[in-house]
Amino acid sequence: MTESVQTRTGHCLCGACTFELVGPHNWVGHCHCESCRRATASPFTTWIGHEDGGWRFTGEQPASFVSSPGNTRGFCGTCGSPMFFKSGRYPTEMHFYAALLTDSRTVQPTIHFHADEILPWVHLSDGLPFKDHSV
Repeated sequence: MTESVQTRTGHCLCGACTFELVGPHNWVGHCHCESCRRATASPFTTWIGHEDGGWRFTGEQPASFVSSPGNTRGFCGTCGSPMFFKSGRYPTEMHFYAALLTDSRTVQPTIHFHADEILPWVHLSDGLPFKDHSV
């Protein structure tokens, strides 16, 4: 029997930048670092780590900028939605925002990253483990 391969799609706010994730994710987790908070104007963001070769942009290519040495962040050049994070620390994977999935209910976070940077007014009760350093 052949097992079907999971394909998930996502897009920015205006729909110009679209992407496809094929196969299993490396991980799904919440990041609390200051850099991610500033990039998204939110108290934390949820990432999907996906192996290179298992994802592709299917619409307009996102614009990008180097946010810090070795780190690139992508965004829609039309509406400004953040799209991805790529780091030299993780050379074989791309990080996508889980909230951009067409159906974000299809992923389940399993960890909190940068727990040492959680804002004091954020109170979590999801029972997921905490990690003080990046993925």
